[in-house]
Amino acid sequence: MLIDLHAHSTESDGTDTPAELVATAVAAGLNAVAITDHDTTAGWAEAERAVRELGRPGTFRLVPGAELSCSSPDGRGGRVTVHLLAYLFNPSSPALVREQSRLRAERRERLHQMAHQMASDGFPIDPEAIMAGLPPDSPGGRPHLARALVAAGTVASVDEAFAKYLSSSGSYYLPRTDTPVHRAIDMISEAGGATVLAHPFAHKRGPVVNAEVVAELADHGLAGVEIDHPDHDEPTRAKLRELSAELDLIPTGSSDYHGTNKTIRIGQETTAPDSLERIIARCTGSKVIS
Repeated sequence: MLIDLHAHSTESDGTDTPAELVATAVAAGLNAVAITDHDTTAGWAEAERAVRELGRPGTFRLVPGAELSCSSPDGRGGRVTVHLLAYLFNPSSPALVREQSRLRAERRERLHQMAHQMASDGFPIDPEAIMAGLPPDSPGGRPHLARALVAAGTVASVDEAFAKYLSSSGSYYLPRTDTPVHRAIDMISEAGGATVLAHPFAHKRGPVVNAEVVAELADHGLAGVEIDHPDHDEPTRAKLRELSAELDLIPTGSSDYHGTNKTIRIGQETTAPDSLERIIARCTGSKVIS
């Protein structure tokens, strides 16, 4: 069984449509994939239709989800951004709908401001064209601006765009107001879903939380922790396996697939079947599609 519980579509910052994401997962030999776009469930319906049209009952499963950007204590007196993978929640939960709408609107405005500033400084990009190219319910994000810079010939790749201009230390970076992590866990729990802490010790991305914070989030209702991730080296994975066992957190593995925005292939990291079953057993908000 090959299971990838972290993948993005064009509804956020991936390059595969939701239907293409399903097709890519099937072609890669996966038995299950989660669609986890940033702060939106807009891709669920199209992905579900694609699964229904496979015509092979029981051979493939889609796990509806989302990735939430959250603000968390870092365990050292400061705060950092963490990401929660939320699975099988009720997408119509009022509190969740309000918060995701706020986040999408803020992400879109942030993207527009960054693009406008770069255009004002002479970069050959069109902020209005970038915004017009977003799906209606997409949050928008820095990868959209990065792809515009690639198309303009300013940089050779999305990675180069982030390294030069768009990372948190870049001159065009603008901050955003993320959901407090405890509130996000509560919202997903109230919506019948389960939360997994995504790439928690990925130091190459920037500052991270420490083990004490993970333990506190587990006490607050966090269900699992993403261990096998492209941004975790082997010593980090070993440390997280020990921590997840100690805290009785569900261990997962995922590619964090973004299509051509990254060089990571879908299914590069995978989740054990029993971990997926443990997640499903905790959830009442929505169902796995097969």
